[in-house]
Amino acid sequence: MGHEMGHERERTTCCVVGGGPAGMVLGLLLARAGVEVTVLEKHGDFLRDFRGDTVHPSTLRLLDDLGLADRFAALPQRHVHSVQLPIGRDGELFTVGDIGSLPGKYNYVAMVPQWDLLDLLADEAAREPSFRLRMNTEVTSFVTERGRVTGVRYRDRAGGSTGELRATLTVACDGRGSLARALPELGLREFPCPMDVWWFRLPRRESDPQGLVGNAGGRFLTAMIDRGDYWQCAVLIPKGADAQYRAEGLDRFLSSFAQATPWMREDGREPGPRSWDEVKLLDVRMDRLRRWHRPGLLCIGDAAHAMSPVFGIGINLAVEDAVAAARHLAGPLRAGTVGLGDVRAVQRRRWPTAAATQKLQRIAHTRVIEPLLQGRSPVAGGQPLRLAEVLTRAPWLKRAPAYFLAYGAGRERPPAVSVRRSR
Repeated sequence: MGHEMGHERERTTCCVVGGGPAGMVLGLLLARAGVEVTVLEKHGDFLRDFRGDTVHPSTLRLLDDLGLADRFAALPQRHVHSVQLPIGRDGELFTVGDIGSLPGKYNYVAMVPQWDLLDLLADEAAREPSFRLRMNTEVTSFVTERGRVTGVRYRDRAGGSTGELRATLTVACDGRGSLARALPELGLREFPCPMDVWWFRLPRRESDPQGLVGNAGGRFLTAMIDRGDYWQCAVLIPKGADAQYRAEGLDRFLSSFAQATPWMREDGREPGPRSWDEVKLLDVRMDRLRRWHRPGLLCIGDAAHAMSPVFGIGINLAVEDAVAAARHLAGPLRAGTVGLGDVRAVQRRRWPTAAATQKLQRIAHTRVIEPLLQGRSPVAGGQPLRLAEVLTRAPWLKRAPAYFLAYGAGRERPPAVSVRRSR
């Protein structure tokens, strides 16, 4: 993994901005296809906590295609086979996604720390001679010539030096804070969100439930991710209520949290964080670029469409974006013929899935999350969510939402040249 920094102009065929799941998958697939690719990651490692760590069947099958299934299976992980929401009368839990009912060996969601997945992808990509990963390299602006993005300017966060990296194509995979989102011609469209998220850790005992555990409390919802020796906890609170809730005091929150997680009180534990310093706020946003591209530039993943945490599928949509981008762009990049039509094809392929997923998330916001956060039962037109109840009680209908959670609107397949047999 080269890391030559300086003020001279350097060059690569594809510059990938951001070393998250989308960026690392795209870099690996392109490098295996023989494309010279450089991934720029502003942090010095992948060890950021409180990120989405669900790996859905679509990504599990991709890892299998890439010959990485055995290495991934060796990572510490928990498996979730169904998704439940409190959408019934009086908050009754219903299974809205019975992933375990789907055919095939990947009929579960793997809960894996994202840094372990990224380390695996980085290690595998480093085997390819055309791949480079530069850590501590922050992109500060785009290089533009005659209306075309021709590369990026960067700063070495460790040493402070600066430089330029010219590229035939730059792909923004740097999330909702991407520099590309400030480009007015891409047209950012925002959607309202009824909640923000608190993140914190709690110790876990072997007698605790396993997998993904959700509960509803007083004016909040919880999702607790089983990490083995600790819980990574997400608490959904009303949008903009962080300061108010903190001012009301930690004791009030701990009391409500204890009521929502009675199983934690049975062995004498005091559930909840010990101070507000342990609680981190995530400002939830949902938005989408009208255009994901301009000459020389493509946006994918959260850079193109920031998703709500509802359904926990943001990572997997970003990975599927990367797979589609690699399939459409590997040949033109290798041949030196990549043009605007090639990057447009990526948006045409992936936009329907992103838009449909956000539509479903907005329905969940309006009909499930917002009422629960306001202390009301989920309703639609004054009636309980009868459609959801019908869906969850008919086994043959359960597979429709389960398939969508597992694969989105359809499975993306990597370029044939990037596929490997398991070692």
